[in-house]
Amino acid sequence: MCGKTLAMLLACYLPVATGVFAAVDPFPLVTARVQSWVDRGYYSGCSVWIVQGNRTCYERCFGNATPTTGVYIASAGKWLASAAVLAVVDGKTLSLDDRVVKWIPEFGTDSKGGATLRQLFSHTSGYPPYQPEDRPCDGYQSCSESVEHLLPLAPHYASGERFEYGGLAMQVAGRMVEVTTGKEWETIFQEMIAKPLGMTGTHFTPVDPGHTPMLAGGAVSTLHDYERFLTMIAEGGMFSGRRVLSKDGITAMEADQVGNALVKREEFVERLRGKTHRGIYGLGMWREELDEKGGVTLMSSPSWAGTYPWIDKRHDIRGLIIAHVDCPRANKARFSGFWTSPILADMVRAELEWRKPADLPAYEEGIIPAGQGDLAYEAAGAGEPVVLLHGHSLDRRMWDPQFAELAKHYRVIRYDLRGYGLSDKPAEGQDFLHAEDLRAVLDTLHVDKAHIVGLSLGGYVVLDFLALHPDRILTATIASGGIHRGAGSRKLADLKERDARLAEIEAVRSEGIDVFKKRWCMMLLKGSTMAPAEAGLLTAMIADWSAWQPLHIEPQLVLGPAAIERLAKTRTLVPVLWLRGERDAASPDRESIAAVLPNLRMVTIPNAGHMSNMEQPAAFTAALRDFMGRSQNRSER
Repeated sequence: MCGKTLAMLLACYLPVATGVFAAVDPFPLVTARVQSWVDRGYYSGCSVWIVQGNRTCYERCFGNATPTTGVYIASAGKWLASAAVLAVVDGKTLSLDDRVVKWIPEFGTDSKGGATLRQLFSHTSGYPPYQPEDRPCDGYQSCSESVEHLLPLAPHYASGERFEYGGLAMQVAGRMVEVTTGKEWETIFQEMIAKPLGMTGTHFTPVDPGHTPMLAGGAVSTLHDYERFLTMIAEGGMFSGRRVLSKDGITAMEADQVGNALVKREEFVERLRGKTHRGIYGLGMWREELDEKGGVTLMSSPSWAGTYPWIDKRHDIRGLIIAHVDCPRANKARFSGFWTSPILADMVRAELEWRKPADLPAYEEGIIPAGQGDLAYEAAGAGEPVVLLHGHSLDRRMWDPQFAELAKHYRVIRYDLRGYGLSDKPAEGQDFLHAEDLRAVLDTLHVDKAHIVGLSLGGYVVLDFLALHPDRILTATIASGGIHRGAGSRKLADLKERDARLAEIEAVRSEGIDVFKKRWCMMLLKGSTMAPAEAGLLTAMIADWSAWQPLHIEPQLVLGPAAIERLAKTRTLVPVLWLRGERDAASPDRESIAAVLPNLRMVTIPNAGHMSNMEQPAAFTAALRDFMGRSQNRSER
């Protein structure tokens, strides 16, 4: 954390329930991101809690929320339900490997009766995930009635064959527990989990009239209640010196329960984390991140409504946002808490792991709305604005060697492009342009004109911005750039192209994204002259990258050759610097770009490759400052 530890920050930060804070906010991007959701009306209110070790380091309520406000937490209740089931299993009268038919004989010879309790709670039972629309509506009036509604339905797959996220099978699991104990589900949950933890405001209760107990999505809870639950899980089943769940129960909950079941493309962990392994789910919770031995290091239970509890073992962090979405407003904006809330776990990690230059003048960081997503940015210094645009698979940290140095003379802005770092991800089928996101950054920060600097992907964005908004540019610098003709430079023309792209994606998935990332990193480092610290930073950025791009059909996000066509007509006179590393492959587009940019200057960085700003930071920064300084002198004359 670049000279600061979280403990040092906490010493001068006093979180209180009203949201009034003293001194330094340890997680300013968390505050900015959540406030932006409330400001847009996605939530009327929500609460956030973050603990490291045994110390609360952040607790804040937004909008009309309080720590004791009851919230329908949707799928975040799956984690609670799994704990109750495992508490019953701890009593030894029920086993995770018991088959449905053992406790519910109505299944008889029905193949669905062969599914195990373990499979019912890990989405591998083969059951339909939800009641079909053309069947009688299952109001979940009781687990028993849910079984009656499920019995006539054909299975989607054989038990253990596929992972299919849903909730219907969990009702059958609830019925197995009821038969075993002779008690109703809500009574079981209260006795096994809620009362031992003092969760007085948590119940499985109707979401709509008639909907109870709905194990997979019918819980209501509060910030302070769910805090207690996460504490118990993080402490291995213990709470206030009392054992609530056995060690075996916690181990089973966190273990890979998917096994050899097929995991389809775009399931939660792949779409969110770019992880293509099968072991994505335990019992009632997602295994978002694994260590080298397959143990879970980041686990969660996200919900469509926005509530997202997580445990980050890498940093001994427990975190929670408890929220329920305003559906009309969120749907209109295509906002989904299920896909968006997990960014908070990334932001907490970034605050702990990303190094920040100390004592930067006029430093700020925050969130910028752009289209249907948010962009995370930093700014520092005073003077003419300079915007730094990073390369593909990287994030704004790429500019660490330049950020503090340029801030001595300029107002420097760097941000994570959409789909990278701490900014939101794109969505397949929704076109956008990185250049228009850049315009949103300038508008939001009240910047009329700026020096725009981009490397690789960032260079493509600079070229687009020259074509679309030359009036917003003081100077433009294209480093290791060219004309992008690959994925994201245009819409796919037909089904044949789409099928070819899907085949490429499947090849990456089959290989494994970690293997893909390792090969990509080695390519960027091949022949590199980077210092160990910068090489380590490059490796860390690629490791943190969600790999959204190689795993999706990218929407059009750069103009590609169309930028050259437009520039050929406008013939902009904006001063442009073409920077390339001496060891970088010669760009075949150099002459094409020079032909449409009359005010182009070319400079080569000695002893540098593709990542010239990280390989030879002093030479890169000097060339950039010289170019921008010359332009400033010309304008002053």
